[in-house]
Amino acid sequence: MFADIAGSTALFDELGNAEATRAVTTLTRQMGLAIKHGGGRVVKKLGDGVFGIFTNGADAAGSVVQLMREQYQATRALPESQRLAVRVGLCTGEIVEVEGDCYGDAVNIAARLCERAGPDEILATEATVQELSGRQRSGANRLGHMEVRGRSEAVVTYQIEWREEEGQDNLTVQGGLPSELGALLSGAGGNGRLEFDWHGTRQWFTSAAGTVYIGRGADCHVRVDDQRVSRTHARVDWRQGSAVLTDLSSFGTWVRFADGAAPVQLRRESCLLHGVGELALSVPFADDSAPLLRFSISGGPTPQP
Repeated sequence: MFADIAGSTALFDELGNAEATRAVTTLTRQMGLAIKHGGGRVVKKLGDGVFGIFTNGADAAGSVVQLMREQYQATRALPESQRLAVRVGLCTGEIVEVEGDCYGDAVNIAARLCERAGPDEILATEATVQELSGRQRSGANRLGHMEVRGRSEAVVTYQIEWREEEGQDNLTVQGGLPSELGALLSGAGGNGRLEFDWHGTRQWFTSAAGTVYIGRGADCHVRVDDQRVSRTHARVDWRQGSAVLTDLSSFGTWVRFADGAAPVQLRRESCLLHGVGELALSVPFADDSAPLLRFSISGGPTPQP
């Protein structure tokens, strides 16, 4: 398990060195305690992060979920600029211990998943999810194959839900969407280009840019300045040249394509973006006041129905 703090740089600008250092140190200590209380062992601390090991994935996931919930409750009343978010990578596999440190492919993958995770997000490998209990596993959302730095093969990755207020009934399964693995792998790879338009402000990203985060938070690549939008509302990953949108928000994301089909509602689920369309964030399209983010995709493979 690798866990580190997202947004710590901005906190130093907001609070100054002394207060920000205290906040970061306190949260890092909480990370270590969460590992120990969950039955794991802290291998080492890494600046504003922690590296720990567990004997099984269920204990690791349980420890991290509890950490996320406690951090959310402790900071929910603070101004957004003073909040610290945790991001986590989990991987199950063999390790080698040398003089108290740990090495191996599982260690490297966990570290890379932590890098790829967004604020308040837990990413885990399929091997870890297979060790979860039934209740834990019901909150694991498959994101598909994700490229990680330093590996020639993509890693099957899941997002583990931790928010208590999100009931499992809200974790919809969009079985008919072209985000299924077969559709993702059916297209040839390519240099896709994704463009967003928020009230005339346009930004574009190529597949080489990696993961793109959308939200109200200052650390998001695409900032949507609307209080109804979550700090980290959604993410876009490039897989096999295709742009895959995953909802990370509290209230959901609606996707509407220009082909006139009915909008797709996402609640902690994924959808393959294609062509031209719009995203309604937290509020459905039926509400005229909904925050609308326009998008267009070019250069990537076309999804199969």
